[in-house]
Amino acid sequence: MYTSTQKLAAEFLGTFALVFFGAGAICADQFLHGAGDLGLLGVALAHGLALAIMISALGHISGGHFNPAVTVGYWVTRRQNTIDVILYWIAQLAGAIAAAFLLRVLIPEDTWRAVALGTPQFARDFPRWAGMALEATATFFLVLTVFATTLDDRGTFRSIAGFGVGLMYALGVIVAGPFTGGALNPARAFGPALAATHWANHGVFWVGPLAGGFAAALLYDFLYLKRAEA
Repeated sequence: MYTSTQKLAAEFLGTFALVFFGAGAICADQFLHGAGDLGLLGVALAHGLALAIMISALGHISGGHFNPAVTVGYWVTRRQNTIDVILYWIAQLAGAIAAAFLLRVLIPEDTWRAVALGTPQFARDFPRWAGMALEATATFFLVLTVFATTLDDRGTFRSIAGFGVGLMYALGVIVAGPFTGGALNPARAFGPALAATHWANHGVFWVGPLAGGFAAALLYDFLYLKRAEA
């Protein structure tokens, strides 16, 4: 049994890794532009692999949330109390902030400023309502995958849950990335936004993912987990 401190440290480290490698890949893509750049697929894989590896490495300690949208799903289904949710959010946001500021120190300023340190950004003239819906939908399937692979004991995919969740995150970035930046995670948006002081459309990256995670958790819990317990 792990202590609260150990769980919060795991959430800090997992979110740190997601932001460091995810936002770092966007900065690297900018640096390499015109010389074998990573492109959308490379950026999506960086996010997905970071999440998959961290869930595999630390998921048994804290549950491997690394995302306030996942944590809110645990809260709405009463798997975590309000105090623990707040503490998880603090750890996740702290990890995201630390990773973003480390990138700011390490990466050349002209490179990270060109991409706002990997802060998710809207495509030109893309409406906020559509961005919110896109973030919510992608996060819905991300949290649905988390619940199906990490909470449902009947699932045969549980042993490789990190792989499944990481792939879903990568898919979300591939689809949402060109339009919203593909955050699917308020902490992923918040850390770089704070370090780069780039807050355009920032509310979308809270409302959309939290709504999607809230709905996915309720649906899976009601449709599958509660019925299995009955």
